[in-house]
Amino acid sequence: MESEGQPTEATEEAERADARQAPAADRLPTPDEETAAEESRKKFEGDEAQVAARYKEMADLGAQEKGEGRIE
Repeated sequence: MESEGQPTEATEEAERADARQAPAADRLPTPDEETAAEESRKKFEGDEAQVAARYKEMADLGAQEKGEGRIE
């Protein structure tokens, strides 16, 4: 019996096989999914600067967090 927490040779071989595969979608999007994605893209087009500014603001707030909620 393998020691607890140690992967078996079969597990390691499966992981090596997975690592050799190129990432790919498991299926093509449905027409409804394509339509929804296009509508979403159009809806938020031009918001990139606002999103970037908000991201920076939140990152700055997180960097200055004090107390119990701080992650170190």
